[in-house]
Amino acid sequence: MLEPITPRQAKELYLEDRTDLSVTSKQNHGYRVERFVEWCEETDLDNLNELTGRKLHEFKVWRSEEVNNVTLQNQLGTIRQFLVFCERIDAVPPGLSEKVELPKLGMNEDVNDTAITPEEAELILEYLNKYEYATLRHVIFHLLWHTGIRTSTLRAFDVTDFHPGEGYIKAVNRESTGTPLKNRTQGEREINLGSGLVQTLNDWVHDQHPRVEDDHGRMPLICTSHGRAHETTIRSHVYKITRPCHYSNKCPHDRDMDECEAVNSSKANFCPSSVSPHAIRKGSITYHRNKGWPVEAVSDRADVSQEVLDKHYDKASISEKRQRRAEFLDRL
Repeated sequence: MLEPITPRQAKELYLEDRTDLSVTSKQNHGYRVERFVEWCEETDLDNLNELTGRKLHEFKVWRSEEVNNVTLQNQLGTIRQFLVFCERIDAVPPGLSEKVELPKLGMNEDVNDTAITPEEAELILEYLNKYEYATLRHVIFHLLWHTGIRTSTLRAFDVTDFHPGEGYIKAVNRESTGTPLKNRTQGEREINLGSGLVQTLNDWVHDQHPRVEDDHGRMPLICTSHGRAHETTIRSHVYKITRPCHYSNKCPHDRDMDECEAVNSSKANFCPSSVSPHAIRKGSITYHRNKGWPVEAVSDRADVSQEVLDKHYDKASISEKRQRRAEFLDRL
């Protein structure tokens, strides 16, 4: 037999019962259940005994209007746990928790592979400069963001390609020794570097570089103690560093850090905010264009045709593109 109880009272009892949770996890559970309690109060559901599968569906629809599928899945998962507790204390009908339907995620929906934003890149670089300065991960991210190059170009660099005195790095097609550029000799170029990146690379080379050669007797710039870094190694480092919990100690997806599998470095790509190197390339190219770089200059720097750049890489919004054109008004 059900016993009357308000949603807020049930929430308080639930949190008191979850002694197995850490302080942070309990706070996250409280936040998620609070959204449900607020919805109940707004819809005049004062007694949880009256909660039905249809009302749960209405809550799901209401919440889906404010959050994406990944966040919705996390929140509904907590609501399901909350309702299991409510069943145990005779607050809701038996089996109601099983009627909480979690949204199905697309194959790549839990990995954001669009384009990293300048704000995100700045926060990541601030973290790396402070806590992981001149490490392999720092060098990988800084080079990718600053230059907009491909992963294949990044791993093709040798230490001798870096020219700190003149402030540039040279991309060379060395197909015969295992590091071809995508566009072969047409992709060879000298890429200017900012002073901050030059200093970071210099410190990496002189202080932390493993000083190992690859199978062809070349000393790669991007390497581990085992030799030239593989593309999967580079991708792994990027997934790890682009998790917000790693560089900001915060989770924008309302996940419990104690429970989230993406906290594990080997599963960093499970984080909805982690991105691949390609997403950094897209974000970098867009950033260059928004900063006033001519499309021709960005095309040469990133080794991509202007047509492909405009169609696939430049992720500027309509407003950002309008702002770019504004500087030409005084020429009319």
